[in-house]
Order: sequence, then C-alpha cells, then structure tokens
Amino acid sequence: MKNLTVGLVQQSCTADKDLNLAKSIENIRKASVLGAKLVVLQELHATPYFCQHENPALFDLAEEIPGPTTDVLGNVAKEFGIVLVTSLFEKRAAGLYHNTAVVFEKDGAIAGKYRKMHIPDDPGYYEKFYFTPGDLGFTPVDTSVGRIGVLVCWDQWYPEAARLMALAGAEILVYPTAIGWDPRDDAEEKLRQKEAWLTIQRAHAVANGIPVLSVNRVGFEPDPSGVLPGSQFWGSSVVVGPQGEILAQAANDAEELITAELDMERSEQIRRIWPFLRDRRIDAYGDLVKRYRD
Repeated sequence: MKNLTVGLVQQSCTADKDLNLAKSIENIRKASVLGAKLVVLQELHATPYFCQHENPALFDLAEEIPGPTTDVLGNVAKEFGIVLVTSLFEKRAAGLYHNTAVVFEKDGAIAGKYRKMHIPDDPGYYEKFYFTPGDLGFTPVDTSVGRIGVLVCWDQWYPEAARLMALAGAEILVYPTAIGWDPRDDAEEKLRQKEAWLTIQRAHAVANGIPVLSVNRVGFEPDPSGVLPGSQFWGSSVVVGPQGEILAQAANDAEELITAELDMERSEQIRRIWPFLRDRRIDAYGDLVKRYRD
C-alpha cells in the first residue's frame, strides 16, 4: 500500500463508559468516510483517566481481553473495514492488570496487542498502583495496512522502545496517550512541557525514518480524591512524517478528529539518504543494558 490515510480521534472522557465509546465510534465512522484505513484512539479511551489517585475499587473498570469492549470494537472495525488501534484496562487475572493496546484487523479479528512497558508513578499519574509492566516485549503487529509498532504514553519518552520496534520491522509508530498539565503550572512551564512532548515524537520519526502517530486525550479531569488539582490534558494529537515533518495536528483545547495521508514508500527513500540503521555501532552499545554507567 503506497498511500495510507490515517485518522486520530482526540476526545474528552467522562465516567459514562457507554457515552465515551459512542463518541469514539462516531469519530471512527467519520474517519472512515474521509478515507482512513487506520484509526487510532487515545489511551484508556473508554474511561476517565482514573490513575490520578489510588483506589482499589477502580480495578472494577478493568475487563478481560477478549471481552465485552473488544467485542464492540471488533465489530466497529469490521463494519467500517478499518484497522483500529484501541487502549484498554486489561484484567489478566485476579490482582494482575495491564494497560493494554489492542489492534483490530479490518475483519474485526484481534490482530495483536501490546502491554505498556514503562509505567510512571508521579503525582496525578499513579499507574504503578494499577498496572503491571508489560511482558509482550516490543513486538510490532502485522496488519493489512502494514506492520504497526504500538507503544503507550510513557513509552513515548524512551528512544530505546521506538528503536526496538523499528528494528523489528515496524513501519509506523503509534502512541495512544494521556498527558496533560498540572493546572498550577504557569504558561511558560506548560509550553515547555508540551514542546518537549512534541519534540520527542518528531525525534522518534527522524531517528528511525518512519511515521509517528500520537493521539492524546483532551479536556480537564478533576482528581476525585480532591488532593490534587486535576489534569488539563493538552490534546495536540499529531501525525509526523519520517523526517519529523508535522503532517496534521489537533488543537490543545478541543475534541477533534484529524486525518493525514502517509506515503508508505518514503521511509525507504529517507533511510537511503539517512542510513542510521546501517551506521549503528552495535558492537559498542553493550552498556545500554545497564541502569547507569558508574
């Protein structure tokens, strides 16, 4: 497939799971009408971002994969004939949960899944309480639109994760994301944070010579515990080409569906003139497996 139209669904979320899914499905339909053959939803799109505080009762939000939500989303992928990337709170066993991306083929079947590997633990992002680190490795998912390297949110800051996906043949990097501002930060700090986030997405594209799709949630979500001021998710979902060029970007303060057309042959052309994979000194990188070089 030379040209691939992709769609990114940026939305706000409430405690009403059915409403969240209905909103996602309507935007998937719109993306399909616009010609998208690959549609990506944001991190944990069926629920609020519940990791702002620690509450054992919230494990009730998790479900098995396959399960009720994957049944719904698989039918949606089949109805619109698209490859669909989703993000769910997976219950693997009692007391064992993951932050899991599920990829559906256009016939509705589950093509593969990825369990988030890097798990943050910061004020307002208490994910280590909820999620066990992934154990599926950095393995791309083969689909009818190409080999997709799916990573999730905090993974997107790590060049090692992007590189390992690229080394396994990923043709596109996809990041479902939930990242936002602390409302107490001033405007300058907010700008620095968002620009750092955008820069690292573009850097992954450049360093690996492949497109990057990052889709973020948007809107304010309060901390139910009242301890923290809540999170203002900054949207800004983005499609980046293999030289770091921005092909499409959403607003930082509104729900939005964005689409872009990818030239799937450009990566071959770019890697011929910027052969980073050829020139890697793999004989000298052994210390990368160390925590720190003392």
